[in-house]
Amino acid sequence: MTGPIAVTGARPGDLLAVRVDDLVMRAPYGVISTRHGRGVLHRNPLLSGNYGSFCPVTADPDRGWVASMALRRGEPDTVSFPLQPFLGIMGVATDSTSRANSIPPGHHGGNLDLKLLTVGSTLYLPVQVADALLYVGDPHYAQGNGEVALTALEAPLRATLTVDVIPADDLGELKRVAGPFAISDGLLIPTGLHEDLGHALSSCVANAVQMLVCLFGMDREQVYLYLSAATDFQVSQAVDLVQGVHGQIRTSDFGPTGWASLQRLILSSKALAP
Repeated sequence: MTGPIAVTGARPGDLLAVRVDDLVMRAPYGVISTRHGRGVLHRNPLLSGNYGSFCPVTADPDRGWVASMALRRGEPDTVSFPLQPFLGIMGVATDSTSRANSIPPGHHGGNLDLKLLTVGSTLYLPVQVADALLYVGDPHYAQGNGEVALTALEAPLRATLTVDVIPADDLGELKRVAGPFAISDGLLIPTGLHEDLGHALSSCVANAVQMLVCLFGMDREQVYLYLSAATDFQVSQAVDLVQGVHGQIRTSDFGPTGWASLQRLILSSKALAP
């Protein structure tokens, strides 16, 4: 973890825009593990316990960087999978006098484990305290949505980030969106967070509705129908005490008019290229 980092001038009600400019691998390996009884199947006696796998990283001429792990312990046969590096944690300080738990994500961001936050993406975090007090860390080389065993492919990254402040007065109705959202690779990404996965999904859909009403001027009912036909809602992670869900809304669906609205209302991001 790195932080807290004071962002001069950030005030409660503003949005902190954190753009991922570069992520560089610092080691040719990573580790996947399950422990502490928090994997999705921790009650299954065949899969419970503390164990993990060391995963070397190599360059594949056809697939790029890949990690590999043994099919069976102590034997040479392997399965390999491509890398998609990102930071599992990007958050701001909470407005609280009590000591915060670092495990669950929340409206402040934190342990989102959102695999789409790769190079070129921007995460928007609602500022809760003066100067925001940004912190980042938990680097991953790869993760499946759900992060079901507890960890992703945990491995060290050197991150280069650009941080901007979007003042509350410039947000309009967008300030009604609860919690973090992101833009990455042509996708608008609302999030929903709750101890109950169903509530997390409901929250994510509600945030998606509010975002599209604000950004593109759609009727609320039309947004709801559009989301049902055209948007995927994924389980980001299900192992960090609070469940995470994110939506994947294609910005290209809204054409030039939608792009102009998006460019005007979400400032400072280079992740918005149409």
